Amino acid sequence: MKPPKKWKFALMVWMAIYPAITLASYLLGDSIKDLALPIRTLIMTAILVPLMVYVLLPLLRKLFGAWLHT
Repeated sequence: MKPPKKWKFALMVWMAIYPAITLASYLLGDSIKDLALPIRTLIMTAILVPLMVYVLLPLLRKLFGAWLHT
């Protein structure tokens, strides 16, 4: 199977990351707002990267797999 076109993969990643960041910011924003920026970023990425790799991207690949490879 050929790899997907970069723009399609980028769009799929955006479809996963935008709502995930928005939701994480909404849920965690007040509780981490007083921390230093590097610590806030560390917390957010520690949550979002595994969520993306193990949950969201595999789910979107199942949903959009045929479209990705056309």
